[in-house]
Amino acid sequence: QSIFVAIFFIFLNEDLREMLESTKESLKLEAMKRIVGLIARGKNASELFPAVVKNVASKNIELKKLVYVYLVRYAEEQQDLALLSISTFQRALKDPNQLIRASALRVLSSIRVPIIVPIMMLAIKEAATDLSPYVRKTAAHAIQKLYSLDADQKEQLIEVIEKLLKDKSTLVAGSVVMAFEEVCPDRIDLIHKNYRKLCNLLVDVEEWGQVVIISMLTRYARTQFISPWKEDGIFDENSEQAFYESDEEKLGTPQSKPYIMDPDHRLLLRNTKPLLQSRNTAVVMSVAQLYWHLAPKQEVGVITKSLVRLLRSHREVQYIVLQNIATMSIQQKGIFEPFMKSFYVRSTDPTHIKTLKLEILTNLANEANISTILREFQTYVKSQDKAFAAATIQAIGRCATNITDVTDTCLNGLVLLLSNRDETVVAESVVVIKKLLQTQPTQHSEIIKHMAKLFDNITVPMARASILWLIGEYCERVPKIAPDVLRKMAKTFTVEEDIVKLQTVNLAAKLYLTNSKQTKLLTQYILNLGKYDQSYDIRDRTRFIRQLIVPNEKSGALSKYARRILLASKPAPMLESTFKDRDRFQLGTLSHTINSKATGYLELSDWPTAAPDSSVRNVEVMEPVKKEISWTFGAPLKSDDKFYSDSGEEEGAGEEGTGSSSEDSSSSSSSSSSNEESDSESEDKNSKHSEETDSSQSDKSSGHSDKKKADKKKRLQLKKKAKKAAPKERYQMHRPPTHHPLTQELWNLRTFTPKMAYTHTGKKKNRKQMVALFLCVQVSSPVFVPMSSHELLHRMTGKGLAAQYHFPRQPCIYGNKMVSVQLTLTNSSDHTLEDISIGEKTSSGQNIHRFSSIERLEPGASVTVSMGIDFNDSTQAANFQLCTKEDQFSVSIQPVVGELFLPVTMTEQDFRKEQGKLQGMNETSATITMAPENTSNQALSKKMVSVANMGVVPTGEDSLYRFAAKSVSSGDLVLVSVDLTDSSSGRLTINTEKTVIGSMLLRDLKTALAQP
Repeated sequence: QSIFVAIFFIFLNEDLREMLESTKESLKLEAMKRIVGLIARGKNASELFPAVVKNVASKNIELKKLVYVYLVRYAEEQQDLALLSISTFQRALKDPNQLIRASALRVLSSIRVPIIVPIMMLAIKEAATDLSPYVRKTAAHAIQKLYSLDADQKEQLIEVIEKLLKDKSTLVAGSVVMAFEEVCPDRIDLIHKNYRKLCNLLVDVEEWGQVVIISMLTRYARTQFISPWKEDGIFDENSEQAFYESDEEKLGTPQSKPYIMDPDHRLLLRNTKPLLQSRNTAVVMSVAQLYWHLAPKQEVGVITKSLVRLLRSHREVQYIVLQNIATMSIQQKGIFEPFMKSFYVRSTDPTHIKTLKLEILTNLANEANISTILREFQTYVKSQDKAFAAATIQAIGRCATNITDVTDTCLNGLVLLLSNRDETVVAESVVVIKKLLQTQPTQHSEIIKHMAKLFDNITVPMARASILWLIGEYCERVPKIAPDVLRKMAKTFTVEEDIVKLQTVNLAAKLYLTNSKQTKLLTQYILNLGKYDQSYDIRDRTRFIRQLIVPNEKSGALSKYARRILLASKPAPMLESTFKDRDRFQLGTLSHTINSKATGYLELSDWPTAAPDSSVRNVEVMEPVKKEISWTFGAPLKSDDKFYSDSGEEEGAGEEGTGSSSEDSSSSSSSSSSNEESDSESEDKNSKHSEETDSSQSDKSSGHSDKKKADKKKRLQLKKKAKKAAPKERYQMHRPPTHHPLTQELWNLRTFTPKMAYTHTGKKKNRKQMVALFLCVQVSSPVFVPMSSHELLHRMTGKGLAAQYHFPRQPCIYGNKMVSVQLTLTNSSDHTLEDISIGEKTSSGQNIHRFSSIERLEPGASVTVSMGIDFNDSTQAANFQLCTKEDQFSVSIQPVVGELFLPVTMTEQDFRKEQGKLQGMNETSATITMAPENTSNQALSKKMVSVANMGVVPTGEDSLYRFAAKSVSSGDLVLVSVDLTDSSSGRLTINTEKTVIGSMLLRDLKTALAQP
């Protein structure tokens, strides 16, 4: 059968190789899909490496992705062939598609050849500054690979790690912290400035990143904060100083300052607490260990419910969680006592889970619950699982040792088990009884006699050896039984196990010293048998005992102390938990699980005695200043519209007439360009100017025709100023250029678009990109305004009040992030409705600007009001209450995805440039089939803009149509292109960072174009 399988794979590889060498992209793509499928099933596809690597330079994006997946798997095995394609990988690092850039870096870092270390280092440094967080995340992963290949690059890699630690993307945080833990875990100074940022980002980081960050922050906190456990009084700071002092000074209580938790310490505990509800068990376990090692003792109890919840998971998860609970329950049993029933053993549990639950129940045992636990143990002893039954007997012994009130009860119960049919249960009972009798030997001679009577029926070597040890240790209390047991052992000595023979020799020696008259000959006989035994251990023990107890000329002075050596009082054994010493390892780690220090384990340091300087975590943050840029159409700017002027000038300008507007505007522009270095002042004044501009717009609607000449002159001056002035720390936008076809129309309408606030980042590169975006993207008026209305409230439901709403597709005057909505309210009743308004209770997470209350609405009358809703770029309905004087009605406005946009205009060149930035995961496309009525230019454009509020972008191609918009709330661009392949089909592509919105818009457009 194996021969047939081998032949099958040989022919399969030949077929795949031919498909890969084909000239058709479809065949190559199909071959790569099959190869990746083979890899996923664990098959070896390394023989196809030469054929696959030839396609690494393919222009087909899908094919290239699959080739990179293959190369990541086999690049380390086929290093020589992979080296031939390094130039291709380097070119791919510049690819516009972020997935290709990341895949190229992943393949490059998978080639384990020291000669390309410099190339890898350059690639990592470049990827660390990439605009895509996915590529930066891949760079963080490559750091660990490069460090394992060449540890000499550590210093350069630390510089990259330091740069990536400052990254604010949640996608990067977990990966760079993992790189930090691998390369330089001791460089705590790199974490200081990023500590608070990591704490705040923790909730939004992906799950496995959360595990790594929490583990690192646990180590960090143990070095930077003082112990929160001092309130419990487990410290004595003055012990050394008071050693030689007088008794009076010793009696004085040490004065200690009250413990005050560091705010950063509290920040870590507060931000990790919500993660106890995570669906990922590793995250819950990480937070639990963090609280165990860092939180005050009285706050540790918050983790118990989450840990108990994990016991419903798979048995592998249960094993790890129960191990950690077993360690915790030794020190703080009180936090798990309320959940004791959760640790009861189930019949379906495997043995290792049963044993751990038994361990925890034993740790939780106290005077209050011991009766309940012992009843549970009685059931466990009868289990068919012999290993579990033996562990239960050991647990009973521990309970008897720890709780003296039940020692006799446990001992009697164990004696009853000696008559059990199961040899394993009997043997374990004997061993545990032996340990218990050592604690109170004088009170239990009857039990020793009972065990001696059962000796002949017990066959387990360990149990027989334990009984022999007990009889020999307490032979003086059973003087009649001990010699008889020795007689029986002399008969079967040669067929006993070694451990039983050793205890028989010891029993003979002890009886020789205490009752030599009856046992002298038996002892000599047993010693002679042991002298010729096959085991050298038995022979050596026999010679030693003979020289020790039988005095002769060669024995020396040691025989004088034979009684003190063999019959010395021995301390009682301590029955302790096997998890008692595991607290030296950090909970949740591999070292804790195996109870041994694993490779790469980082130990938790002790708490510092004095609080380190907390100022190292302070970060000097520039307060973000909002710059409001007002695009004003209509009346010319007055003196109170200046961007940068002091308060005195603005007050004076408010009193001047409109005749000096041109001069004042010019002076305003010049003053702004001459004061570039005074950022904060100019920004505050700019904000003030914008507010005054809004309040004064309604007063500027008169006198426009008298000032056209001044207006034209002013525009020319502003245009010249814009070319000369290049402000470094602020942006000043003027109204759109007059040559734009839409500008004059909007200018004559004397309307304005709302202000748009942008945060000043202080980075020159970002400012240039913003200015470039502002210059190429301009909000325009809607191309198409749908007149259809949607029912908001039916007249029957509203007790005579009917309401309908529609989207006018106009910029909302109440806020630049709001969508404008018009409501038409109709009184269909026969009585007057009073005080119609929107209630205070609205949907959470959405900002709603209410319309002014309508005092009266006569029967049969209608009124139209406007309101603004911030949908947060989501199609989630806005819920609110429409109220009258007597009633309240719950209503909701469900937005269509196309109404969440504002149309923008841009050139074809700018469209292509912005589209190039939104590739990869930001692109959604589909093949569409159009109705014949929608194939003409006018019909296609009308159908597109009727579905979504978009602007038409001019294009020079007949079969390609472009549309552009921006989301109202976030301002992200939404670029739509339709490429007609024939008269009835085409390719619809949407580029936007809002991938969810892009998918929904694609679905709506595809449906609309298919309908006539």
